[in-house]
Amino acid sequence: MSERKDGLTEKEAQRRLLQDGENILKKGKVKSRFQIFAEQLKDPLIYVLLISAGLSVFLREYSDAMIICAVVLLNSFVGTIQEGKARKALDALGAMQSETALVIRGGKQSEIPASRLVCGDLVCLEAGKRVPADLCLKEAVHLEVEESALTGESQPVKKWPERMQNAMWKISDRQGNLFAKESDGEQPGRVFMSTYVTKGHGRGIVFATGMRTRLGQIADMIDREEEAPTPLQKRLAELGKILGGLSLFLCTALFVIALWQKRDAMQMLITAIALAVAAVPEGLPAVVTICLALSVTGLAGVNVIVRKLPAIETLGAVNVVCSDKTGTLTQNRMTVEKGYWNGEIHVVAEEAPPENLLRAMVLCNNATSDLQRGDPTELALMEAGKRFGMTKETEEMRYPRCDEIPFEAALRMMTTFHDSRDGKIGFRKGAPDEVVKACSYVWTGGMVQRLVQDEKKQILEAADGLSGETFRTLAAAENRQGDEEGGWIFLGLAAMRDPVRPNTAEAVELLRRAGVRTVMITGDHMRTALAVGRQIGIGESREQCLTADRMEELTEEELKRRLEHTRICARVSPLQKLKIVKAFQSGGNLVAMTGDGVNDAPSLKAADIGIAMGKDGTDVARQAADMILTDDRFETIERAIEEGRNIYENIRKSVIFLMSSNLGEVLTMFAAIAFGFPSPLKSSHILWINLITDSLPALALSVDQNDRKELMNHPPRKAGESLFARGGFSCTCFYGFLIAGISLWAFFLPVLKAAGAEFGTFFLHSLPGLLQKDPMLLTKAQTYAFTVLGMSQLIHAVGMRDVTKSVFRMKHTENRLMWVAAGTGAVLQLAVTEVPFLVKAFGTVPLDLKQWGELILISAVPLLAHEIVVLFQKIAFDPENENREGEDCTNQAQLDGNSQERVR
Repeated sequence: MSERKDGLTEKEAQRRLLQDGENILKKGKVKSRFQIFAEQLKDPLIYVLLISAGLSVFLREYSDAMIICAVVLLNSFVGTIQEGKARKALDALGAMQSETALVIRGGKQSEIPASRLVCGDLVCLEAGKRVPADLCLKEAVHLEVEESALTGESQPVKKWPERMQNAMWKISDRQGNLFAKESDGEQPGRVFMSTYVTKGHGRGIVFATGMRTRLGQIADMIDREEEAPTPLQKRLAELGKILGGLSLFLCTALFVIALWQKRDAMQMLITAIALAVAAVPEGLPAVVTICLALSVTGLAGVNVIVRKLPAIETLGAVNVVCSDKTGTLTQNRMTVEKGYWNGEIHVVAEEAPPENLLRAMVLCNNATSDLQRGDPTELALMEAGKRFGMTKETEEMRYPRCDEIPFEAALRMMTTFHDSRDGKIGFRKGAPDEVVKACSYVWTGGMVQRLVQDEKKQILEAADGLSGETFRTLAAAENRQGDEEGGWIFLGLAAMRDPVRPNTAEAVELLRRAGVRTVMITGDHMRTALAVGRQIGIGESREQCLTADRMEELTEEELKRRLEHTRICARVSPLQKLKIVKAFQSGGNLVAMTGDGVNDAPSLKAADIGIAMGKDGTDVARQAADMILTDDRFETIERAIEEGRNIYENIRKSVIFLMSSNLGEVLTMFAAIAFGFPSPLKSSHILWINLITDSLPALALSVDQNDRKELMNHPPRKAGESLFARGGFSCTCFYGFLIAGISLWAFFLPVLKAAGAEFGTFFLHSLPGLLQKDPMLLTKAQTYAFTVLGMSQLIHAVGMRDVTKSVFRMKHTENRLMWVAAGTGAVLQLAVTEVPFLVKAFGTVPLDLKQWGELILISAVPLLAHEIVVLFQKIAFDPENENREGEDCTNQAQLDGNSQERVR
């Protein structure tokens, strides 16, 4: 074994490589473009549309079949393009592995590809290098490792050697789960693949490679986690099944009625098939897809990149946002915010620290400007010096380092000595109590004075106060005599912390008012997490915190109940993050998970919406997520949820419009034929109406601008809510029956005018016979019904923009596409009664100006009904809501004020 200082022999390493395989992560199955395209077609509504296209071919309506196929292909192409050629999470994980590793074999140190490492190899670690495999430490000198990408803990973790018998046990237990016993942050004798060495050096024995590493376990979790369909996909799938069943029922029922009435069986079969086609809104998939695709551009404007189209709509239903702390709620970089000098606490942004305090901060520092990854504390001190014009390079030219006493856990201080024109000078930084204890003097008011006991107590009280505000506080001192034993002068305190991202607290509050709960999930200690939670308004007390140890004691049912009152989860591992997300989901919640590290990838994929950070996040997190925040700001999530609610409302309006319009067509045909009347519409009429109403008007509704403030003033819809909930079903039925009623009235109108009053009470008995005996009269009646059915749906679309608001209060200039849609549809409907070759093709008759005016008035009935319904709602429901509105006025005023502040 590699317990020997000379490591494994080459022969033994080769044997183990053949036995265990290379130190690489398995690549998941990469979907081809064709597979991605085929997945877009796996939808019940798409199946119904394809069947409709086949029936259209049977009817020899080739143009309609082409339109349906074009809609299906457009839907699939847009979805395929949006998913793009994004690399899978496993590819990104593989890219994170080290390219080379410094290893000792046969007593010789050499650099080899990291993929050739085997269990038992002795690996050398250096500051700034990535760990190439999972190691048990054999030697460690001031070794610190940044594990935030793996554990979520913001501070580098100090490492030291484990007992060798433990190391040997771990090597022998290659297949065991080495990570179930304690969290990563509590394993000081182990370092893991993909983490970074920020300080010191050491040696470690490889105990896990490839998929057996901690990173490999995460990769395996990502690979196993299946993506669940979004709520919109579920609703559309249910709608597709309903429409498929309805189409089959209509075909069968009409054909049976026709046989019972002894009609032309073949003609009625064709009519029944046409009606079944009419029952399916073939424009719906394209409208939904185009609506989502257009919203991608809008979200890009607020720094959101969408990887999967359906994810946009899902945002509107999210009621729990699980957010990682480090790098998501905070900036993942320590910053010096406050300081203590001259006996007072100062805000560094408002007042520059004394020059000698800045010099101690940058010189007693092992970070370098070209080191991208280092100790965040030392980098923060260097950045503070640079902010006030003092760089380490410049100061080291004036004060070159000649000696150093490195940081030791027992001393809790670091000391450096430098040459200067006046002789040797020393600088020290470390824990305030240790530094102050060694000081005999204090720098105050530009002078050196004796440091008395009361002043020491005052300094330590200031340090304790800053620590209570979540600051990490370091003290600095200098020694002008160059004597390590005495003469130390206290210079001041530097208080730093990982700052909360700007506007995060405001975003959390806006989400709360919108009924969305924010839960912090972090690998940091509970005290740190709670302090940040209080700062941004997520949690206020320890009772709202849940630790990993406590979580392991709970059953799944107990955890689900406990999470109802939890706002902060601390010290959690990647597997526990996944467990938390699934527990929320099992409680009926729609969960959005934000994160930036490797440790977040499994939960990002399992969540209903995975949201990754684009700037500081890892490739793994970005590839596992549904959408990416390019500005890494938590507040952007609030805007994205607002957009998601707007999109869902538009899709819902489009669905209700399409279904009520198609219901009107179905009822018109079904009622007439069931009562023995000739067909009021030809199959070509039905397909034409679908062409002019199922496309542009529905698309215009899908890009409508709703009242965003009103949308965010309501709780999110329930996860299982139907598209026809909240009055949608009654609205569909009401307008469907109304459109059918006026279309039948228009169908009867020419006959009534021709027959006069002589029919009297025998009208219903005599009308079918009269229509059958007079083909010209039937053609005119069908033209009337055809015109009213088409025009009424175009006018109905205008009212559907807002079913709770009068058309005279709508801002029509906000949706110019609606005017284009209505105008285009009207022109096309006019063409089929006025253009000679279209008149012949559709079997219509020309109409004069008076007839057009009459039919437009009848077609406007849905808009009149809209105004009556809105007026009735205002009269009937407003008085009952006065008390509720009075109770909500305070919250509304606060929301309005907050919105105005955001605008400013």
